[in-house]
Amino acid sequence: MNDENRYTLPGSTGLADSDDRPEWQKRLRSRRVLVILAVLVAIALLAWLLTPKATRPPPGRFAGGGPMPVVAARVQSGDMPITLIGLGAVTPLATVTVQSQISGQIMKILFKEGQTVKAGAPLFLIDPRPYEVALEQAQGALVRDKALLDNARIDLTRYQTLWKQDSIAEQQVATQQSLVVQDEGNVKTDQAQIDAQKLNLVYCHITSSIPGRVGLQQVNVGNYVTPSEPNGLVVITQMKPITVVFTLAEDDIPQLMQQVHASHTLTVTAWDRSNTHQLAAGALQSVDSQIDPTTGTVKLKAIFPNDDESLFPQQFVNVVLLLNTLHGATLIPQAGVQRGAPGTYVYVVDPDQTVSVRKVSLGPGDANNVSIKQGLTPGELVVVDGADKLKDGAKVLLRQTNGAPAVAGQSQGGHHRHPQQQQSGQGGT
Repeated sequence: MNDENRYTLPGSTGLADSDDRPEWQKRLRSRRVLVILAVLVAIALLAWLLTPKATRPPPGRFAGGGPMPVVAARVQSGDMPITLIGLGAVTPLATVTVQSQISGQIMKILFKEGQTVKAGAPLFLIDPRPYEVALEQAQGALVRDKALLDNARIDLTRYQTLWKQDSIAEQQVATQQSLVVQDEGNVKTDQAQIDAQKLNLVYCHITSSIPGRVGLQQVNVGNYVTPSEPNGLVVITQMKPITVVFTLAEDDIPQLMQQVHASHTLTVTAWDRSNTHQLAAGALQSVDSQIDPTTGTVKLKAIFPNDDESLFPQQFVNVVLLLNTLHGATLIPQAGVQRGAPGTYVYVVDPDQTVSVRKVSLGPGDANNVSIKQGLTPGELVVVDGADKLKDGAKVLLRQTNGAPAVAGQSQGGHHRHPQQQQSGQGGT
């Protein structure tokens, strides 16, 4: 039966009738409502996506498209040192392990550990009494044997006279001559014993054979020492002057030997392990005669006055060898050099506050500056900071102009140079 013919009881309402509908009709109505709501939401979302929106510039300091702030430095003319870098160790000219030349008991120690002593300074005193007694015995033997010698000579003279008078046999004279020679030998032996005991008394006073710093003592007062002490008595190391043995790559040998054969004095500076503080300055002393095939390096020795004792034996140091100096070189800071598709180039700031790409040819450099063989002239401005977002013709705003880049000769301050920068180019002395 359809809805129009449905029977309605007297006093009932249509709302009460709707609540009595079957459950499946209620679920169907709910689904229809959900579908309608989903369609409305989809239409609203689509309309929001299709509505044009006002565009805003991207955030950042260059959002307005204006000039890019950069830091520039002026191209300068100056001196550029050509240096070679090596690793080395401080090696003293002399190191002496003090030994006793006689056996005896230590009576006195005449130095303080770590003290700087001169050559001939007293160090130890060994008990001299046994050697004084031995000296007296040798002197007594010498007196006795001299007396015997004198008596033998007198007898020889008398025998020679009697032999001339044909009073005794010639054999007796020869025997007496032999006795005189024996006594002369005994006298010489006694004199040698005296000299030996005097020398032993000298050895009782142990002194320093070189000037230098005294190390830690290995014996104490009262110890009995012999000439074969395994650790010696003390070690003395010469501190002034002192040398540094360092190595250079075999590729550096040709340009190094060119300067050596020209009899040029090559300056060498020593830097600490962190390569930030210069310890001492000296000169190249010698070059080894062969290359080490296992490392491909050659050994060199430099000598330093070391008046302030800033170099200590066996200390590790970084060595900078000044090979040559380019005078009047065109210099820019290392930060101004760019590398990319054009090769090696810089951004030059033009008078209209725009930049142009300039290809350059590099020469020797150091930690701060690099010399330019071709492409720049002194007085021009090159970008040293902010070049990562530049392009040819870009407008720039100079934040800071450094009109005086670091002097090349003062920029070595303990920094390693790139090997290509060390070996690129030669210049006049």
